[in-house]
Amino acid sequence: MALYNNHIGNPKVRVARNGVLSFFLLVFALATLFPIYFMLISSLGDPVEAGAVNYSLLPGKITLDSFVFFFQYSKYSYRWILNSLVVAGSITVTNVLFATMAGYAFSKVRFKGRALLFTILLAAMMIPYQVTQVPLYILVVNMFQMENTYTALILPSLVTVYNIFLAKQFMGSIPNEIIESAKVEGASQFMIFFRVIVPLSKTVMAVIAILTFMDSWNTFFWPLLVTKTMDMQTIQVGLKNFRFANTTYFSPMMAGATISALPMFILFFSLQRYFLEGVTVGAVKG
Repeated sequence: MALYNNHIGNPKVRVARNGVLSFFLLVFALATLFPIYFMLISSLGDPVEAGAVNYSLLPGKITLDSFVFFFQYSKYSYRWILNSLVVAGSITVTNVLFATMAGYAFSKVRFKGRALLFTILLAAMMIPYQVTQVPLYILVVNMFQMENTYTALILPSLVTVYNIFLAKQFMGSIPNEIIESAKVEGASQFMIFFRVIVPLSKTVMAVIAILTFMDSWNTFFWPLLVTKTMDMQTIQVGLKNFRFANTTYFSPMMAGATISALPMFILFFSLQRYFLEGVTVGAVKG
């Protein structure tokens, strides 16, 4: 029995089925977009305390005062955005470079212990993120004394196992004959990587860049652990400064959240072609 039946001989069944599918897809889309919509209309309200906010699904008043309040509230508001750009940008560049190099080595370079090392990396990927936070914090803060620095924010995420796995699976589909031809011409491994592999791997590199930047930009827990002063906080951690023991500046906080979400929208819509091409990278070989 086919998984999907067009019901060519029964138009009523086809219309009913398509109507049900469209309804559930519309409900899912609304549920997904509603938090974004609520964030936007909340950010356009007056910058008053949470107790005075009039919660509504329709904007009663549209003003940009909350955005002005966000930047005037703290002299570090611009610094939070800069810190996020520096950290997320650095982590993205290092992941694209190191993950593709490691993926090339695991997929095309034969060396002793390759299978064992890759198995260990895959096993490390199975360890929950929360489990590694305590030993990682002890290493970074207590042993290496890197607290409240860009190094502490960037170093633990220089490259991830998932990105290495993604690059390896993609590069495994590149024909070995191309590499052998380059070797016959006298090319070294670095020349093969940068002049042959990299041009053929733009899709997976773009996917790694998008996913890594989004993950690094949205990270909250690790920057909260390793930063002590407001000038080193990222935008996600800085937003918590709008919440106090007795009240919360809700609209300015939503304005900051909207500002922090803008790079994600810009990045995704500018590179969505690569993202859509790469969502199945590594799933199908050949």
